[in-house]
Amino acid sequence: MSKFSRPVSLGVALVALAFASHASATEARYECSGGTKLTAQFSPPTAQAGRAKLTFDGGREAILPQAVSADGGRYVGGDIEFWIKGRSATLTRNGSSETCETR
Repeated sequence: MSKFSRPVSLGVALVALAFASHASATEARYECSGGTKLTAQFSPPTAQAGRAKLTFDGGREAILPQAVSADGGRYVGGDIEFWIKGRSATLTRNGSSETCETR
């Protein structure tokens, strides 16, 4: 490796890291079978697991860390589980589940 390629390689790596750390969150609105309406904002995983910020109609918010899932994206916090796959999701609160679709 030449003495000029090392700084260039390091510079490219630092720029890529900077862009990765500023990846933007994805937002989706859901309407659920039980009448619940919510907006989910998904942060991209970084060195830590991703998370979902759920904002329910009426203003209540819940921030759920990403949990292990073999299929889809699963977010769990307290008594709330939000499991997404494609345009569908299952919202479980206090043991009661409803299916949700993006609007």
